[in-house]
Amino acid sequence: MTNQSEATRDMLQKQLKELDQIFHETMETLNTVAGAERVAKWKARTSALITESLGQKEGQKFAALQPGPSFTNDLVEEFTDLTDYFRVPLADLAKRLAQAAPPPSSGN
Repeated sequence: MTNQSEATRDMLQKQLKELDQIFHETMETLNTVAGAERVAKWKARTSALITESLGQKEGQKFAALQPGPSFTNDLVEEFTDLTDYFRVPLADLAKRLAQAAPPPSSGN
């Protein structure tokens, strides 16, 4: 695995951890409005990082993700759905990168 792909994979893992942190802090405070605002800022940063690391196409694809309306009237469930909406494609992208990377060579 090249240093660039390792750095990209590490960046994606860091962004996933940040999203998890936002989720857990929001669940502690139950302030889903502030949590949604933090997710929006996180998404903008993450889109920029993806563009920088993987190119304009991947960055725009992530930036274009827009959750649809929710009709549950349960703010906690809606916030959980919001974070999952971004977590899944980001985790899939990290998995694709890991699979595309050549296996590490064993030391001879």
